[in-house]
Amino acid sequence: MTVHGATIDGPGPTPAAQTAPDPAREVDALVIGAGQAGLSAAYHLHRRGFAPYTGFVVLDADDAPGGAWAHRSPSLTMATVHGFHDLPDFDLPATDPATPARVAVPGYFAAYEARHALPVVRPVKVLAVRDRPDGRLRVETDSGTWITRALLNATGTWTRPFLPRYPGHFTGRQLHYADYRGPEEFAGQRVLVVGGGASAIQVLSELGAVAATVWVTRTPPVVHQGPFTPEFGREVVAKVEERVRAGLPVRSVVSVTGLGPSVAYRRAEELGVLNRRPMFDRLTEHGVAWGDQESAVDAIIWATGFRAELTHLAPLGLRGPGGGIRMAGTRVADDPRIHLLGYGPSASTVGANRAGRAAVNEVVRLLRERRPEPAAV
Repeated sequence: MTVHGATIDGPGPTPAAQTAPDPAREVDALVIGAGQAGLSAAYHLHRRGFAPYTGFVVLDADDAPGGAWAHRSPSLTMATVHGFHDLPDFDLPATDPATPARVAVPGYFAAYEARHALPVVRPVKVLAVRDRPDGRLRVETDSGTWITRALLNATGTWTRPFLPRYPGHFTGRQLHYADYRGPEEFAGQRVLVVGGGASAIQVLSELGAVAATVWVTRTPPVVHQGPFTPEFGREVVAKVEERVRAGLPVRSVVSVTGLGPSVAYRRAEELGVLNRRPMFDRLTEHGVAWGDQESAVDAIIWATGFRAELTHLAPLGLRGPGGGIRMAGTRVADDPRIHLLGYGPSASTVGANRAGRAAVNEVVRLLRERRPEPAAV
């Protein structure tokens, strides 16, 4: 295990990763995940005076910085990224638009961890979070246990790709967008792309130049005309928040915003690949079928989204009868110790930044009720 960003005794970037200490493993606040939301939360915790390792720590399951960005397709470049917002107090350096996002963003995250001396410990996989009799939380990992007064969960969705079930059996290749690595391997093939979000548009915009494509979605895609103004953004957030406040399963942000006029969308339009068909009835040996009509394909790419990775929180029984977790802002409504960052309206990069700040403000208030606020550093 290695420690990234901060020294054991206090702030200050380290020249290289060092061996993690064997501390008492008790902190006031613990962040799970070092993607956009986790790093934003860590920055604000440090800024509010929480000391690295003794006041707060960040546990990350990956071997290196980058979060989900490190696992994206090499074909996704900074020019075709569907929106990216800088982390607080350190902008993304000027980057060649042709640079793969999986290179540029992890490099930026690594620099951010070092610049702000963030106590990120990796690789550490959190296995379960449980209640303790003293009101604190027990965080069980594959490398030991931590005890915390507040938990900021920022595990995202990338590790839980969603694959819908359809009757029938297809003998060709099937893969989720999470495993898509670019168009080259599909050259000359006929590929079915399933999904109506930005990921499907990216795939179509790339495959359209080298392969024949068929695009299917469950509902007709909605294209948002005009700019994404702050007013429109607030409208979107309100709609997504309404569901999580009621404890209903989370809807994706794009299901509310619709598709925007991105570089990938314009490219897909130019290639003439946005001829959407309704969802098929079943899989067949050689493709898919709508009633008696069958379409043969070589491969199916399921760009059908992801689900929040919250399995480690199952012992806490947070899910309600509606199937979701009832939220009040970033906080679990029924447990003020726990915040879910990147869940619901904070799933976008700009939402993740705001969620990190908002969650830390609430954590400070929570701990102030139980003990004095940590002294500023």
